Amino acid sequence: MLRPPGSPPMPPERQAMIENSREQFKARVRAEYGLELNQGPFGTQSYQALVLAKYAQVQGKGEEYEKRVLRAYWQEGQDIGDPAVLKAILAEVGLEADKFEELVANPEYSEAVTFDISEAREYGINSVPALIFAEKYFVSGAQPLAFLRQAVDKVLAEA
Repeated sequence: MLRPPGSPPMPPERQAMIENSREQFKARVRAEYGLELNQGPFGTQSYQALVLAKYAQVQGKGEEYEKRVLRAYWQEGQDIGDPAVLKAILAEVGLEADKFEELVANPEYSEAVTFDISEAREYGINSVPALIFAEKYFVSGAQPLAFLRQAVDKVLAEA
């Protein structure tokens, strides 16, 4: 979830709506993208994973780390809010898992994540995924592949 520690929880009715749509979402992803999802627990607090992503970027391993975190959550059903899971991912991508506590407490990284979240909210982004095409077309939430292709085609036609 994109919330700094201490943020108010998601309203229960929104949480119930999302939980009730999980199977439909998995079926749509399977049909449209040919992917099998084994999603991690709903309500996972991903803030520490995001802080570690900032660290991984500085170390030149941002893309590798982010891909591994996404695979852990969306395909392996892991809780990316669990420090043990994050430590294992850090080690797997060649980063300093033994410095986990120091890294997640590092103000440079945590302030960068808090800034990103604030900036997203200023732009009206309050869900993931959120895609911005050509700095002017905003697509919120998991959309069908055909819709995403239309957005890309529109941007390419305007270029």
